Amino acid sequence: MSRPLTVALVAGEASGDILGSGLMEALKALRPDVRFIGIGGPRMEALGMQSYFSQERLAVMGIVEVLGRLPELLARRKRLVQTLLDAQPDVFIGIDAPDFNLDLAMKLRRGGIRTVHYVSPSVWAWRQKRVLKIRDACDLMLTLFPFEAQFYEAHQVPVRFVGHPLADTIPLEADREAARAALGLPPAGPVVALMPGSRAGEVGRLGGSFLAAAERLRSMRPGVRFVLPCASAQRREQIEQLLANRDLPVTLIDGRSHDALAACDAVLIASGTATLEALLYKRPMVVAYRVAPLTFQILKRMVKSPYISLPNLLAQRPLVPELLQDEATPEAMAQQIASLLDSGQAQTERFDAIHRTLRRDASRQAADAVLQLVEPR
Repeated sequence: MSRPLTVALVAGEASGDILGSGLMEALKALRPDVRFIGIGGPRMEALGMQSYFSQERLAVMGIVEVLGRLPELLARRKRLVQTLLDAQPDVFIGIDAPDFNLDLAMKLRRGGIRTVHYVSPSVWAWRQKRVLKIRDACDLMLTLFPFEAQFYEAHQVPVRFVGHPLADTIPLEADREAARAALGLPPAGPVVALMPGSRAGEVGRLGGSFLAAAERLRSMRPGVRFVLPCASAQRREQIEQLLANRDLPVTLIDGRSHDALAACDAVLIASGTATLEALLYKRPMVVAYRVAPLTFQILKRMVKSPYISLPNLLAQRPLVPELLQDEATPEAMAQQIASLLDSGQAQTERFDAIHRTLRRDASRQAADAVLQLVEPR
């Protein structure tokens, strides 16, 4: 009979809690005697995680905010290193949060604990020298996308592409009619989803242009309607102010971005994770993004990738239009969306192939990879 397995996990934010809970369930299915220690959110704690402190203490975004909390974060990591070295788990799994987890993994690996990192940082796009630190810190990298695994293989980092959990949960074919009915949208006629981002700065830079593009599109296609999911009450208020003097048939919804994607015929969308969701729903899209001019100049020098959107990175070619900075005009966005309403099939056929590539039962794949590291067959 094998001895009980102890797995330490650290998930720094809500998305990590979702990934971590899926991985924990899969590990339990393969090794019912497993126990979990570390830091997780409510989903992970509900599965038996013994959490040393609240996950919320690690969920910090923004340079100024991180600097303000840096002494606390460093002190917590120092205590956590000693706690885990004393506990000597069979494996440590850092879930995302690379700035916190990779340094933690480095110290634990030096202390004889095997280490895994789940969700690659964007080393393939910028600050590529971080791969050297990752190679020193990790016995295994688990990636959500195949192009990430190719990058690590080229740099001699042990890696396994496990697929993306969203590709497992989003159906291969969404029910457009049911989604429209659920949102109170008419069953016939074109519907375009407007998704200018979930943060105040994104909506501030893109929201007005997206609505101006919608006005132009409506002059070209009088029957078109729009649906716009609001990430929070604050974003809804921000968007309502932008809509105040416009006569547009826009249905605002609270959250429910997946319903909006299922219901629409095309999407005007800010670059980010939501573009992957639009891809998985097989909806033709135009990707737009703006940042502060100085930030853009810095990123142009730092970013090595020819694309910014996940669909293009996954396709390894310019599959979807990317309108950046000064190119993200209402006229250009309206023209591109109008074109996709007529001929978006070339995009969606490739989206379907990518969805099937990513649909691998990610949590089970990740659990299997962890157990192969800990208990080589």
